[in-house]
Amino acid sequence: MTLARDRGGDADRPRPQRATTAPEAPALTVAAVARRLGVAPATLRTWDRRYGLGPSEHSAGSHRRYTADDVARLLVMRRLTLEGVAPVEAARAARDADPALAGEPGGRMLPQTPAGEAPGEAVTPASLVEAALAQDEEGCRVQLAVDAGDVPTWWTGLVEPARAGLATRTVLARPGEDPEAVLEAAVLGVLRGRPVPAEVLAAIGQRVVLLLAPPGHARPLALHALAAALTDHGVDARVLAGPVDRHRVLELAVMVRPVAVALIGEQAAPDLSIVGDLHAAQPDLPLFVGLVDDAAAATLPLDRSVHRARSFTGLVHEVLAVSHG
Repeated sequence: MTLARDRGGDADRPRPQRATTAPEAPALTVAAVARRLGVAPATLRTWDRRYGLGPSEHSAGSHRRYTADDVARLLVMRRLTLEGVAPVEAARAARDADPALAGEPGGRMLPQTPAGEAPGEAVTPASLVEAALAQDEEGCRVQLAVDAGDVPTWWTGLVEPARAGLATRTVLARPGEDPEAVLEAAVLGVLRGRPVPAEVLAAIGQRVVLLLAPPGHARPLALHALAAALTDHGVDARVLAGPVDRHRVLELAVMVRPVAVALIGEQAAPDLSIVGDLHAAQPDLPLFVGLVDDAAAATLPLDRSVHRARSFTGLVHEVLAVSHG
């Protein structure tokens, strides 16, 4: 499209050039910027859609690309959200920032992507924390799905560190904003979307492992990760949702006749009497307990069928050992 010449005679007058922080730097794709900032492309698209921090360069026949000024403002957005500033406030500061001073602290820009290197996606606990702080559930889910092949490694190396990082952040959240809930919803979404092996579908209800939390405690997210890890290995693992009390658990143990029961407690002072009740009702039933409270573990009944697991990976291996027997 060609614009009409100004009638006032100014059309031929040289127009002032827009200042940029690095005019010689090439414009970058979404993937390249995501790699540089250590975030998911979905997070960048969310920042574009919600806060207007998108790519500003247009060229015929290609996608929009990020200029050096765009990247500088995104660095401000990323740094402020990681520091706990509400995303809408961080975006306002990023839009108002001077691009010449908007790099890392001290004005330093992140290193350029090496020439010839394919742009990729850096998935780290820090990038998950940033996406959760930005209320970007889709971005969290995209990142989590990248490396969810081996659940124990995924859980201990990515999810747990991200949750621990979020737990240290104090955020002035608006109504409905909850970074920890965003990350949890993304984790559950990824686990829910995992395929169930054919051998599990063919033998549903035959060799079940029951997974539960201590009565009266919040249901740990780790229970669903454990269920996914066991399911991957052909075990029909089921998480007890809803109220968990002595009567219901003992009734289910009789009805389902599980090959093992695993209890995970992430809070202090759990009531572990349910372990003793299950052991008394079915002395040969393997019971596995994962706790953060060492004092509570001392109350567990001592028996060859009652086991305390000290790590998520160890718990997976121990349950699998008896589930395939």
